[in-house]
Amino acid sequence: MAVQSVVSSTDSVNLGPAAALSCRECGHRVPLGPVFACEECFGPLEIAYDFSGYDTEELRKRIEAGPANIWRYAPLLPVPADVADKPNLNPGWTKLVKADNLARELGVTGGLYVKDDSGNPTHSFKDRVVAQALEAARVFGFTTLSCSSTGNLAGAVGAAAARAGFRSCVFIPHDLEQGKIVMAAVYGGELIGIEGNYDDVNRFCSELIGDPVGEGWGFVNVNLRPYYAEGSKTLAYEIAEQLGWRLPDQIVVPIASGSQLTKIDKGLQELIRLGLVEDRPYKIFGAQAEGCSPVSTAFKAGHDVVRPQKPDTIAKSLAIGNPADGPYVLDIARRTGGAVEDVTDAQIVDAIKLLARTEGIFAETAGGVTVGVTRKLIESGVLDPTKTTVVLNTGDGLKTLDAVAGTGLTATIRPTLDSFREAGLA
Repeated sequence: MAVQSVVSSTDSVNLGPAAALSCRECGHRVPLGPVFACEECFGPLEIAYDFSGYDTEELRKRIEAGPANIWRYAPLLPVPADVADKPNLNPGWTKLVKADNLARELGVTGGLYVKDDSGNPTHSFKDRVVAQALEAARVFGFTTLSCSSTGNLAGAVGAAAARAGFRSCVFIPHDLEQGKIVMAAVYGGELIGIEGNYDDVNRFCSELIGDPVGEGWGFVNVNLRPYYAEGSKTLAYEIAEQLGWRLPDQIVVPIASGSQLTKIDKGLQELIRLGLVEDRPYKIFGAQAEGCSPVSTAFKAGHDVVRPQKPDTIAKSLAIGNPADGPYVLDIARRTGGAVEDVTDAQIVDAIKLLARTEGIFAETAGGVTVGVTRKLIESGVLDPTKTTVVLNTGDGLKTLDAVAGTGLTATIRPTLDSFREAGLA
């Protein structure tokens, strides 16, 4: 049984251009509501829009005149028109860094950019999806915001709930990085550790949704998932706008559940359909850690089915062994001519340090995965170094300090010039 909302009729639902929920598998449509699985085939539901009546140039002007956050794209999102006036963390419009130093290091000549989402309010891209889910939770009358999380989402939910006056109760694997535990707990909500990995946490939350104790709870990545997932589209919108309303040739995206990658593709397709960018080919590459690489394994084997794995990697924010959107990631990588690759924990650490020393960006382990995979794809000839490439950094390295714990002082000296010289530093 799905969690019930306070809203008794879909007639009272105002989510802007969102017209219905549509099954990604069979196309069956249902009214907008807090549901996530198709009643006909149990496939995943996603937002279907009515963008009719939009004039391309007027839409472009409206976006460019909007706030410097994701709500500049409100005409393309399932949110009410007055969304920017409501208490929200207002994430987005993060930097697209032209990474010339990193490009020289990797041999990229076509232009290399890092979309640095560590600049969001809780220092990860999860603020985008939670902001979107929060607006749906308001409309559906939920009073508690919840989630299953590998860390970043827990902090984003706690912060967004505090800002909006919601109760929050989030669930995480008990052995997450301490920095992420503290950050999730500091916002004053309830933080529950589950003995097990993320997939165990997710199963527990699915049981809670079907129990009366979950009445009035909005699980951002379960019963609010169709709305939550749309927040990832704003990465595609921002990248295109920041490139001067053009598509990148290549984009490298980390894979946890796979939802972010699929929604970035959806966002790019919407921009093309609306005439906001030129319709031209682009390639999407997925990045995983070797210790949790079910999608990469399936891609390399030529399989359409993603077999679950037990995670064992320092990239805990990507440690989802049974990714819900894995098969759709495979479809997109193959359709666009991209690929899905993985890197070892040692390569992740090297990539974190490489990005830090070349561009001054301290990425968390997920960012190390995307940079490491980018380097690996260039070296193997799969990614074209003469093309415009965007690499995603989805979080702040201060959250995963343990990964680079061996990094520290160059030397310890006495406070004298002689000691400085003796250490070979002069």
